[in-house]
Amino acid sequence: MTFPRTLAIDFETANERRDSPCAVGLAWIEGGRVVRRESRLIRPAEMRFSPGNIRVHGIRPRDVAGAPSFPEAMAPYLAEIAGSLVLAHNASFDVGVLAATLQAYGLPQPAYASLCTVQLARRHWPGEGGQGQGTYRLSALAARIGVTFRHHDAGEDAYACAEIALAVMREAGAPDIASLAKGHGLLRERAGEGGRAPDGIAARALRGVAPSRTRAPLLHFVVRGSTGTPYDVRLIEGRDGPRLRCSCAGARFRPDCRHVRALANGEIDALLSDNPGDVAALAGLLRMMG
Repeated sequence: MTFPRTLAIDFETANERRDSPCAVGLAWIEGGRVVRRESRLIRPAEMRFSPGNIRVHGIRPRDVAGAPSFPEAMAPYLAEIAGSLVLAHNASFDVGVLAATLQAYGLPQPAYASLCTVQLARRHWPGEGGQGQGTYRLSALAARIGVTFRHHDAGEDAYACAEIALAVMREAGAPDIASLAKGHGLLRERAGEGGRAPDGIAARALRGVAPSRTRAPLLHFVVRGSTGTPYDVRLIEGRDGPRLRCSCAGARFRPDCRHVRALANGEIDALLSDNPGDVAALAGLLRMMG
């Protein structure tokens, strides 16, 4: 089994919900080494940060106030994830964050294969279990193979995860990580969806299904105010169906503020976010709902 690329991914979340990522890190593997590393902060749809999560990763609401939303942050990477072998340390968590957040935003799920490096380490170093489950922590395994990194930094964690898989590959004498994972029976196929998630906000809006209590935005825009201040305009679920909500002060007194009216009319002169195509989608959705 071959894949066009192999990469490691790591998410940090704002709270206990899987659909609350506040950071993502990725590390690409080619030719038996890490060749590229990237990380981004993410502004969660719900800016609720649990103290326990902050203690783990140190990310606070003020750190992500100006960060891109999940669709914007992940846009460059989703096409690379599709069809690839994706590594993660405790993959059920990171794969779960990806799937849950794509679903919350009504975005299509890519098809790919995943490999959990915790499971890989347990298969390759089975005797370590006698020393306690903590032996398979990311930090413990990184120390074992001589990799130094900053734990709970998403980019650093993805890098450490990639290096652990590479170390096992070299020790096992495997030609590549995909062959190693297949030999251990650890490849997990993740089936994709060609369209929006069936219970995403877009699908519910178009079907006329009653909105749920989740407030994740279907569409998100950043617009420039008259003084240059950026404002967020989101299409969210209201009691009577999807509606636009702006973060400007005027929207507290008049929800149909000028930023909302401009986007509803298809105007993009003040658009700061790189998604003019979504403005057209918004107009089409509003026509259908009207």
